[in-house]
Order: sequence, then structure tokens, then C-alpha cells
Amino acid sequence: MSEILTTIPTVIHSHSIIFIVMLMILADTFFGCLRAVKQRCFNSCVGIDGAIRKVAMVGSLVFLVVADTAVNFNMAGFLPAELITATGLTAVGTTEFFGLLFVMYEAISILKNMTQCGLPTHTVEEKLRDFLGRYTDELPDAE
Repeated sequence: MSEILTTIPTVIHSHSIIFIVMLMILADTFFGCLRAVKQRCFNSCVGIDGAIRKVAMVGSLVFLVVADTAVNFNMAGFLPAELITATGLTAVGTTEFFGLLFVMYEAISILKNMTQCGLPTHTVEEKLRDFLGRYTDELPDAE
């Protein structure tokens, strides 16, 4: 167990998906705050629910890094071939698998916040929702 704990910083550093998820969370929070200012009310990005969701995403990725370190399991077969090709991944652990899902969900939230701030993003949002609709059973709530 101590061997796993000492390798966690190196493993997290090698998982660029964690960094990408954190960037997406920052972008979502930024545009969510702008939306809250524009609408003069709190929303899911600025309130406690959004904060809990974002902390849970990062926390789960850290735990998944530990699981990936303990068990070497390649989940590339569970993802669409288009996504594997687009990302250039050859091996997909549970960290990358869930990280990619978190990135897509955050991307929809970012696009929703950008749209509600007045930026023209409807076409991109529709394409992302279509992609998630084909490959998942759940979509983020549309407000």
C-alpha cells in the first residue's frame, strides 16, 4: 500500500486528463460566475451544488488513479473508436475513461453558460449533446 501511495504524485502528473478536467472546471466556474452576474442570481456553477459536483469529480479522479495503479485495466474497448482516434490514447484506464466523460459534461455546461452570457454557441452545444446522446444514457440538465 505504501508503494502505491508514493507513486501517486508521479501517476497524477502522467494523467493529463486530470489537468484537462481541472481546466474545464475553471472555465465552467468562470462562465458560470459571468452568467450569475448577468442574471443577478446564483446558478449551479456558483452555488453549493456545483461546488460539490466539481470537488467530487476531482476527488473521484484521484481515487481512480489509485485504482489504476493497483489494477492495470485497459478500458479502450468501452469507448467509441472515433474518440480513441481523436484523443490519440492507446490505453485507457478508469481515470481516463471517467475523465473523458467529465470533460464532455463540463463542456456542455461551459457551452450552456456561454450561451446564457450571450455568446453564439448553439451549434457546438447541439453537436456535443448529439455525441453524448449517442454514447450515453444521461445528459446534463438543460436549464
